Amino acid sequence: MTSGPLRAAPAGAPDRLRALLAADDLVHLPGVHDAVSARLARRSGARAVHLSGAAVSISELGVPDLGFVHGTDIARRAALVAASLDGVPVLADADTGYGNALQARHTALGYAAAGAAGLHLEDQASPKRCGHLAGKAVIGRAEAVQKVRATVDAGTALVVVARTDALSVEGLGSVVERCVAFADVGADAVFPEGAALADLEQVRAALDAAGHRLPLVWNRSEAAGPVESGPTPAQLAEVGVRAVIHPVSALLAAARAMERVYAAIAESGSAAGTERWEWSALTGLVGQPELLDEELQYAVAEDPSSAHL
Repeated sequence: MTSGPLRAAPAGAPDRLRALLAADDLVHLPGVHDAVSARLARRSGARAVHLSGAAVSISELGVPDLGFVHGTDIARRAALVAASLDGVPVLADADTGYGNALQARHTALGYAAAGAAGLHLEDQASPKRCGHLAGKAVIGRAEAVQKVRATVDAGTALVVVARTDALSVEGLGSVVERCVAFADVGADAVFPEGAALADLEQVRAALDAAGHRLPLVWNRSEAAGPVESGPTPAQLAEVGVRAVIHPVSALLAAARAMERVYAAIAESGSAAGTERWEWSALTGLVGQPELLDEELQYAVAEDPSSAHL
């Protein structure tokens, strides 16, 4: 894939994401948060990417993931990243759907219009909290199921990933019941937040017993601790996980790099000595050479008769 100038997101992204989830291998979705990170993820060979509500809240609003961000904020950012991905599908965070079942359905319509390929919808009470913080609350199972149902019924073709945060609130039994109920109303995948490998095995077994061969989604986020720990990709694949999201790894790396540059400028008056790209590398990533070539196609030749006016 070439970097090239900005283009409209092509159709069919939901189908591509759905195919990835249906495959036998595990797909890793790195987190993106703007057009530059999207282009870098695409160039790395990422087969799909993730847009985190926490990343949008932090990078756009400058506030933590405590319910400040809205679906309109994420949809606006999704449109920017999708247009920079040349068809690589985006799984976008829809948090709680930002209201009841009707609001969740409206959120799905907005995400589809923005070019997202899929969304994940959680069962936290509003205002939600980062999934790895204490003090979470979840809505009742029946209400959560109806929100997932309404999102599916929106008819957008988006991949609908139903997430539950019930593990730390109500225990594994509730997680299992919710995942099966989400599958019953048409979710394409389930996302048991905070689940350990043994928990995932029980979710998988319950889904199988209910006749649902849905893929599982797992979250490898630094918000939960060092990403070096936890199950291996092979272990996750064995229990039915087909997508692993890495929501904030790139954002954290970018923040660390910028911190070093700003410190160097403050201390010495120059960024010299810090690791940085050449300017041409960045402009090449966003398609400046191609756009300059295209500009020549529309150049207007000077009219000789106007020279003496």
